[in-house]
Amino acid sequence: MSESMKGLRRDYRAAEVKKAAIGDRVTVMGWVQKSRNKGGIIFTDLRDRSGILQIIFEEKNCGAEVLEKAARLRSEFVIAVTGTVAKRAGAVNDKLVTGDIELIAEQLRILSESETPPFPVEDDIKTKEEIRLKYRFLDLRRPEIQKNLILRSKVTTSVREFLAEEGFIEIETPILCKSTPEGARDYLVPSRVHPGNFYALPQSPQLFKQLLMVSGYDRYFQIAKCFRDEDLRADRQPEFTQIDMELSFVDIDDVIDVNERLIHKMFKDALGIEVPLPIERMTWQYAMEHYGSDKPDLRFGVEIKDITEAVKGSEFVVFKGAIDAGGSVRGINAEGLGTLPRKKIDALQDFVKGYGAKGLAWLAINEDGSYKSSFAKFMTEDELKAIVETMEGKPGDLLLFIADAKTSFVLTTLGALRLEVAEMMGIIDKDAFRFVWITEFPLLEWSEDENRFVAMHHPFTMPMEEDWEYIDSDPGRVRAKAYDIVLNGVELGGGSVRIHQNDIQEKMFEVIGLTRESAEDKFGFLLTAFKYGVPPHAGLAYGLDRLIMLMCKADSIRDTMAFPKIKDASDLLTDAPNVVDPVQLEELGISITENEE
Repeated sequence: MSESMKGLRRDYRAAEVKKAAIGDRVTVMGWVQKSRNKGGIIFTDLRDRSGILQIIFEEKNCGAEVLEKAARLRSEFVIAVTGTVAKRAGAVNDKLVTGDIELIAEQLRILSESETPPFPVEDDIKTKEEIRLKYRFLDLRRPEIQKNLILRSKVTTSVREFLAEEGFIEIETPILCKSTPEGARDYLVPSRVHPGNFYALPQSPQLFKQLLMVSGYDRYFQIAKCFRDEDLRADRQPEFTQIDMELSFVDIDDVIDVNERLIHKMFKDALGIEVPLPIERMTWQYAMEHYGSDKPDLRFGVEIKDITEAVKGSEFVVFKGAIDAGGSVRGINAEGLGTLPRKKIDALQDFVKGYGAKGLAWLAINEDGSYKSSFAKFMTEDELKAIVETMEGKPGDLLLFIADAKTSFVLTTLGALRLEVAEMMGIIDKDAFRFVWITEFPLLEWSEDENRFVAMHHPFTMPMEEDWEYIDSDPGRVRAKAYDIVLNGVELGGGSVRIHQNDIQEKMFEVIGLTRESAEDKFGFLLTAFKYGVPPHAGLAYGLDRLIMLMCKADSIRDTMAFPKIKDASDLLTDAPNVVDPVQLEELGISITENEE
């Protein structure tokens, strides 16, 4: 039977009891991790969010009645124990912060009993994630998950402190908004008082934060909840959190400066790590040509090299066909993998075919300098030598090549292969944090599906002034004043300088095929505000969930959120989404049509 806390007060969390408290009489409370009855003496591990403290129940100290009660203790019982802190009598447990002390129990109250949990509340369990998420309230007790959420709290506290000191004002923007579908699908909320009309949940506070700049608030930030109705993956959820900011009277360097100092503070406060400043900057074009990605992982080398010139006269049909079609031949050097078995090379072939490549050409350099290759018989000795020199190949290396009429395809495929090969080579430093700014993105990208240019970021991104002259003649050439912050090959956040001139904004809408009427319908409130004096402004937003995932080296953002969804966007804990009372649907004027399977 559960007992009350009347007259009790907790003195310490479990792992906050230190050697300095030896001899003190204290009260601790928490969950039973495990309890072992050794006949006349009971060892109980008490757990709370701070860690574990060993409790000793022995009749000479606590009496027969308390000892009998302690014998009933099972995992996840909630207890309060009063006793004296003592130096541990047995061997010191180096795995615990409290491994050199124990609590000699005098009093015990069982505050709450527990059924046998469906899985042990401890780290490194093999329980399926679906079970853990169904019983998330138990999973959240595990030290690993608690550590992640505590780190998340430290990061957001650090962000608030820093931005407040930098003159930012925290302002909340609406959750019920107008639907302005650009990119991902909106989550829609029906209105009862406006039948047939819907709100949308915000994909970001973008338009509102720009309005705040028009309204003179100068520097805004928000830890913002956002929503996107899109397919899930390890680093994506239907609802997520952004560290969102906007600044007035600034340009790119100002935004990057304040955010580098913010990153430095976050990592120092939360992890005790000094991030070297300034952070490296790399143009989008350079990142794509050398790493095949606009979010390159710089924890290792293995850069992409262009061998098109070296093989231009080759009769090897794969290379020749790609070059004649206006494409290119490029490759990576998998250093030290020259003796890779043919079976594993075939596996790499299958890997690139999964990205749509027709095949993978390869050349292994033997220790004596001779070659073993999938295409050497079609090449002259001089051509092979030119390839090896361009690739900076040496004995023991494996050179891997992709050829295609579309250079962009060659680069992105090699970018994926680069990561696969780095894992195979074991050269990724899992403990490193490598930041890089990616700048000068294309303003526009061609959509094959829509047969038109679309904004690579969003239609309010400022073009680089020196490229604006090409907006009519060669729109794809125009670069944007946009920037992403990347960590270990993951995009942490992105932003841009915004358009604040009406003529540029109208031209931007025209180029992406958005009529004046359509723009007015979607963004009219913003365009109206822009008629009343707009300061030059810029902003950036981080994905907080991804940031925490990388900081705590978790495999999924689900381990950095208290109550995440699974891949089909459902919540196993609460069984959401679910059917609602027909009366509610009637009030909203909604009828459900079931699809016939």
